[in-house]
Amino acid sequence: MAKKKILVVDDEEDILELVRYNLSREGYDVLSAGTGEEAIQLVTNEKLDLMVLDLMLPEMDGLEVTRMLKKDPQTALLPIVMLTAKGEEADVVAGLEMGADDYVTKPFSPRILSARIRAILRRQEMPAPGAKTVIRAFDLEVDPGKRSVKAGGNAVDLTYTEFQVLYLMIRRPGWVFTRSMIVDAVRGNDYPVTDRSVDVQIVGLRKKLGDHGKLIETVRGVGYRFKETE
Repeated sequence: MAKKKILVVDDEEDILELVRYNLSREGYDVLSAGTGEEAIQLVTNEKLDLMVLDLMLPEMDGLEVTRMLKKDPQTALLPIVMLTAKGEEADVVAGLEMGADDYVTKPFSPRILSARIRAILRRQEMPAPGAKTVIRAFDLEVDPGKRSVKAGGNAVDLTYTEFQVLYLMIRRPGWVFTRSMIVDAVRGNDYPVTDRSVDVQIVGLRKKLGDHGKLIETVRGVGYRFKETE
């Protein structure tokens, strides 16, 4: 099987070397770039499977790189993991809403970064769930055809919006959803859902799921995700 090819973009050489070394040990083919412009050129010329992208780059920053890649149909599906300093929550939200797949804060654990990358690459290989596909994760079962949920074998009565929120997240375990991403995904033409009401829906959903409510994790300052399966 061909090695997955990953591009690492960071203007700090020590971080580049750290990530390159650890991902190479994991069996990936690793390319590197020190600027946003160089990253764009490599994405254009190479067939990549994923990009690890620092937000704080000179001149063209990581958000601009993400914006350019996501608006181009040829590169829009390239998975992006953002590397970010802890104080950049607003930038994380902006990056995720542009289409980045996940983020890791600096200073970071190479093992955590590798785990996030593996999770994203697994999701890329999974077939998109059909409208009738029953999804099982941990001890939860979600049936979109019947619009039913079971937790530990017991039926759970959810509202329309609670079901939509759960179904959105359980399809992509480990994927970080901002509040506005959840709003865009679950609202109907005449159904009022706001950023603020997302938190209310999550509280209600967790309560109804009981012990399974802890599977919905809060990502501080950003949004929510369903616990990643092993």
